[in-house]
Amino acid sequence: MSEKQRILETLGEARLTVPTLVNRGLTANDRAKYYFSLLQFAAANAGRPPEERPDLKRERLAAGETDSSLDAIVAGARRAGERRLEIPGAADIFVRLKAALAEMLAPLEAAGDPEAERYAARLEALGREPWTGDGDSLSDEALSRATSAARDSGDSLHLLVMDLHKALNRLQAAYASESIAGARSYFVEPGDRPLVAAFMRGIEKTRALKFDHPGLETTATRTGARLVLQNDIGTTDAHVLVVHVEDLSATLTYTDVHLARLVFFQSLFGRWPLAWTDTLSKSNDAFEDGIYHLAVGTFRAENRAALESYLEFLGSRLVFLIDWNRARKRVRLLLGKKDTIGLLKWAAEHDLGHMAFLRIGAERAVFAALASLGKAPATFGARLDEILGRDAAIDFLRFVLRTASEALRDGRPESLIADEIRAELLGSFLSARQSVLDFASEQVALAIEIAAAVRDGLMGVGSYEGVARRAKGWEHRGDELVVLARELGRRSEQAALLSQLVAKGDDALDALEDAAFHLPLLRAERINAEAMKPLGLLAELALQSAQEYLKAVEGARELGRGAPRADVQEFLRAVHLIVEYEQKSDDAERAVHVVLAGQNTEARDLFVIAEVARGLEAATDSFLHSALALRDHVLGSVMTA
Repeated sequence: MSEKQRILETLGEARLTVPTLVNRGLTANDRAKYYFSLLQFAAANAGRPPEERPDLKRERLAAGETDSSLDAIVAGARRAGERRLEIPGAADIFVRLKAALAEMLAPLEAAGDPEAERYAARLEALGREPWTGDGDSLSDEALSRATSAARDSGDSLHLLVMDLHKALNRLQAAYASESIAGARSYFVEPGDRPLVAAFMRGIEKTRALKFDHPGLETTATRTGARLVLQNDIGTTDAHVLVVHVEDLSATLTYTDVHLARLVFFQSLFGRWPLAWTDTLSKSNDAFEDGIYHLAVGTFRAENRAALESYLEFLGSRLVFLIDWNRARKRVRLLLGKKDTIGLLKWAAEHDLGHMAFLRIGAERAVFAALASLGKAPATFGARLDEILGRDAAIDFLRFVLRTASEALRDGRPESLIADEIRAELLGSFLSARQSVLDFASEQVALAIEIAAAVRDGLMGVGSYEGVARRAKGWEHRGDELVVLARELGRRSEQAALLSQLVAKGDDALDALEDAAFHLPLLRAERINAEAMKPLGLLAELALQSAQEYLKAVEGARELGRGAPRADVQEFLRAVHLIVEYEQKSDDAERAVHVVLAGQNTEARDLFVIAEVARGLEAATDSFLHSALALRDHVLGSVMTA
């Protein structure tokens, strides 16, 4: 027999009053939570200047409390010793709290709920507690005992409020007279139904993302001028959302034991102009864990259509709060704190959620994929962003969350999901390798520009000053590429090896830029043409070496196990030509020295020509070292992988 049937069969005339009493009890629950917030904020702000303290007026109005004198309580609180507080009206607040608890208990007693007697005994025992001492003076310990939500610390007024609230929700569901799009409803008016339906459309839009996790049950009722929507979200006692709709305003009251999740929830309403209460519930040092945090947000719509759209959006966001804190802790093992929140927000904004990620094992699925590829972290506790790099790790985890969510909803097996994750992870490592090759390719292209400019300058094309100026800018860009390659090199072993090639390639750029720097100091009219010929040859050899090295870098992109023989031969031919050009470069540099030694050249010109020749030969030599290292990498690490 269902609870609803059992209650209806055992009740007499009292059952006619139960729905009304439930509504009053739920309103009393709102007031009780406001009173707790009032006391906690008074204590937390007792040491601050009065003008900086919140008045909690908006929370008071949202809770249905009409006494405006309560708005001055937080400002009037002060410290009365090391561990005592003076809170004006504290004794009266506790009287109001006990009255609210009695109002919450009343419908359970009227319905004959079997737990009502036990709740009444708890209320009587707690009512005898000396919560306040002398007038409105109370100790920090007394306040903590009254407001504590930790069950292992003994009973408290707060725990009783939470338990009665859950009991009222069960009773409310039992007495619901109709279902509106899945919401248990009673006392609603015809004009309320489209609003309830809109909220439920949002719930249903994303409900599948919680899979088999309990939660998202909704009740709807009317209390006076307000339509009241309540959703249990998940299973946590203090994790509840209540929406009061009156005219074109919708005020949500959200409570949570995790401040980070509350802030995350608020961040989901970017395009909706909600007015949130500016209270300490937004500050990460306002409460200790175990005390719920409360926030109130009000949306004022321009018309009914806008109000319905907002309620639909609000309903669609609730699924992303279920098990959010567990997901946050698991993702934190893979990413930094800020990126973790950003990833979960991205998953919510794209209607993917995090529950599927938890179901496939969360971080364990990622580390299993790493292990299967032989890419286990080098050090215990290393995060994914330390292995792949921040951007690549975020992109990869977005793929994982999307794939897990879509695959589980489509009924695809988890083994297939694991294979897709491994394949994507391999692609992330390969992507890092290709990105480093992109940097190496751009770097060689810069070297070609400088070498060609130096050669043309020696042939009388363009000014020496222009060559030096352009070479300086290209060399600066080359330095930036080295930094970027090193960052990518942190992602994988292969990327790390290739990043070293970019570092080696920077030596060639430096040497060419040095040769270009000395060109404006060259007085060609004072130098015998015979001396300029081997210098021009050196420049041509440096240019040809750079061009062949670019072919080698581009060829390395396509090489791997089973690569076509023609591609391998083309790659090796480019390396061989660089070796040949380096040998010719040695001979050309010596030829420059021989010619200069046989001429009556001033010391200044001898120095400049020798420096230009040295830079060009050093660049060719650097290309040789880079090409041989690239060859060893391709033949040893890539084609045998």
